[in-house]
Amino acid sequence: MSDDNDSPADNDSLAQLIKTPLQPLRPDWVVPERVEALRAARAFDDPDGYWEWVARQQRWSTPWTSVRSGDLADVRYFEGGMLNVADNCVDRWAEDPQTAGRNAIVWEGEPGDSRTVTYAELADEVSRLAAGLLAMGVAKGDVVAIYMPNLVEAFTAIHACNRIGAIYTVLFSGFGEEAVASRLVAARAVAVVVADAIYRRAKPVPLLETLRAARGRAPSVRLTVVVDRTGNAVPLVEGERSYADVLAAGAGGTPAVPLEANEPSFLIFTSGTESRPKGVVHSVGGFLLGTWANAYWQAGHEQDDVYWVAADVGWLTFPIQAVVGGLACGMTIACFEGALDTPTTSRFYEICEKHRVTKILAAPTLVRMLRKFGDDLAAAHPLPALKLITAQGEPFDADTFDWATATFGVPIVNAYGQTETGSTWAYPVYGVEAIKAGSVGTAVPGHSFAIVDDEGAPVPAGVKGNLLLTSPFPTLARTVWDDHDRYLSTYFGRFPGRYATNDEAVLDEDGHLWVLGRADDVINVAAHRISTMEIEAVVTAHPGVVEAAVVGLPDPTKGTVPIAFVTLAAGTDPEQVRTEVASRVTAEMGGYARLAAIHITPAMPKTRTGKTMRRLLRDIIVHGKPTGDTSAMEDAAALDAVTTAIKG
Repeated sequence: MSDDNDSPADNDSLAQLIKTPLQPLRPDWVVPERVEALRAARAFDDPDGYWEWVARQQRWSTPWTSVRSGDLADVRYFEGGMLNVADNCVDRWAEDPQTAGRNAIVWEGEPGDSRTVTYAELADEVSRLAAGLLAMGVAKGDVVAIYMPNLVEAFTAIHACNRIGAIYTVLFSGFGEEAVASRLVAARAVAVVVADAIYRRAKPVPLLETLRAARGRAPSVRLTVVVDRTGNAVPLVEGERSYADVLAAGAGGTPAVPLEANEPSFLIFTSGTESRPKGVVHSVGGFLLGTWANAYWQAGHEQDDVYWVAADVGWLTFPIQAVVGGLACGMTIACFEGALDTPTTSRFYEICEKHRVTKILAAPTLVRMLRKFGDDLAAAHPLPALKLITAQGEPFDADTFDWATATFGVPIVNAYGQTETGSTWAYPVYGVEAIKAGSVGTAVPGHSFAIVDDEGAPVPAGVKGNLLLTSPFPTLARTVWDDHDRYLSTYFGRFPGRYATNDEAVLDEDGHLWVLGRADDVINVAAHRISTMEIEAVVTAHPGVVEAAVVGLPDPTKGTVPIAFVTLAAGTDPEQVRTEVASRVTAEMGGYARLAAIHITPAMPKTRTGKTMRRLLRDIIVHGKPTGDTSAMEDAAALDAVTTAIKG
């Protein structure tokens, strides 16, 4: 990297960020059998041996001829091996008398309606839906889009596709007409499974209406399957069939089709402002194996667990941890349709109590939201059944991390991964490994990485650099749909032979990994390069700040200057916060990091998965309005709040 990255001020601020002491697990958090399991997993001589062990935990119809061939950019795993994802996630539990009656899904809608589905019931519905899709002309290799929120039917639709070898793609239920149309066209989808509407913040959102508007630009779509979520029995038009009718058409069910491990299983479109949607493709066997391992190590199924994946089905985390990985481990998955502050701020706690949730996965934004709701609310809902909170999707500031640990009395497992990696691959293993607030722990078995400078040379501990993956693993995306050259150039062009995450990171002296954010979120202030996360860590350390986002604003003298947006705890004096935060940043990081402005806002633009959309904050400052795609945004009113904050 350039000399700017090694400047004393930069290194001092980085050292401040990663100085957190290692926290050994409390005795009551240790799970002895998992300690032994992890020791055995790390004892394999090579990653291929480990992945072969993972493969043997699944059910195969035909054995493989080789564990791995090729390398990162052209890898194939378990070639010749035949298996089926739905068979492993659903059928094998439904066929076992000891697990057939176990709850697979515990679902709750935002209005308060609920449904519980056992593994036996799930297997029956998946088989009937799969047979119905076949009867409607959907075949192996066809692409089926799933445009709905967190419903039981999202699980059944995904596994019906898995069962017959159709390739599914999940469309975020917050997408508008343009976003839906562009993805249907890019995927060449032949069918869509859609809910007539969903409930979000106490009002219905008409998905079918949006799909009908988009479908005119997607001539490949021949069939729409409509789930009657609202009970309004919306009249259907040509090319549409009700979900109930498709189930009836497949009343006899259909067996799971054996698929070669490297065949495409699904594609997921990455977010961003690019004109062409980029659909990354994950494989049948690779995604199953990797997500089983992900749920096994990160959440660790224990007797009577209820695992709430508090994420949207359109965020890959939900298929990883719930639909595929969680069910592959035989877990009971809690699933919630709506907003966690509707109708009141108690909703999160009420769901945990009602369903006796033992483990939760969410974005750090959820924990920050709970912190904002206050200690009194948390104290009124002690959640004695809770054993784990695990978070991923964006950096987790140490202050919120510490608050959550003290408030809930459970380990907080912070994890890191990407859409393209198909799973999280760095985190402290639940029940085994020490935790460090703000870091993402160490690489789990089967994964290896390096942190390098811009020329590709390794950097020492304490120095930030480019985060690369250095060996293959099964869940890594295999290509970009219809554009393999784009896959190669995007992920392997800059550092040949190694996968570029396009994130910056640093390794601390204890060997723990800190992901500092996207490389393009690094700003250059008067020749000093600094990650916006480093500034955010200082800002959120103020006791009155619940959440912060820092972006760079063009400046004619310094090139770029940092601007902070902050959300405050109730009863906090805004002017006092402005003064103290500005002073903290300058004192701890140096004058070069001085905040050019601090905007106090009651809300920030977020995706439904909880990620703050910093590019929209930047757009509003620079252009006065968004200039890119806003289809993934959770609440448009947040932009109005930010605009008002900027205007003062």
